[in-house]
This record gives sequence, C-alpha cells and structure tokens, in this order.
Amino acid sequence: METSNAAQVIIAIIPIVGIVMGSIVIFFYLLWNHRRKILSIKAGQYIKPEFNLLSFSLLSGLLLSSVGIALTILLSLVVREASYGLLGGIIPLSMGIGLLAFYIIKRRDKND
Repeated sequence: METSNAAQVIIAIIPIVGIVMGSIVIFFYLLWNHRRKILSIKAGQYIKPEFNLLSFSLLSGLLLSSVGIALTILLSLVVREASYGLLGGIIPLSMGIGLLAFYIIKRRDKND
C-alpha cells in the first residue's frame, strides 16, 4: 500500500509540532517560575529550597546501577533467545528495586 504525499507531510510535521509545543510549555514554566521567585524575594517571603546532595547522589547511583545491571543481564540474554520486548518490564522493575533500596537505606539512616 502506497502512502500519499499529504500523509507523508503530516507524518513529518507531527514530531516537529510536538517538540515546538513542548519547548513553549517549558519556556513559559521557567519564565513564570522565575517571576514568582522574584516577586516572593521582593515581598520577603522567599524560602530557599533545601537540596540534600548526599541523598540525591545515593538515589541516582542506586537507580543507575539497578537499570544498568538489568540492561546488562537482558542484553546478554537477547543473544541467546530473549526479546527486546522485555525491556518494557525490566526497566521499571529495576527502577522500583532501586527506589526500594533507597527507601530502606534512608529509613535506616533516620533511625540511627
């Protein structure tokens, strides 16, 4: 079945429109968030958000490690007869395991 030129143009335009619309949304979010912060600073109500670098490093390390291990195991199994369709379950599973490990480690730190 042959597609028409109009269908090919529409198919080519859809990703471009999506990227432009997403960029516009991100731009206005950043603009309005900046203006909100400026106004709250002028009003004296601004509270600087607290960022815990150690917790962020632990979380990102656990998530990246768990996804990396899962992908390494899956891609080594693909050579033997598994399919790439398993990625749809392996990646969320490994991220969930990483988040649970993060929760357990942080809960243990709070109790000590």
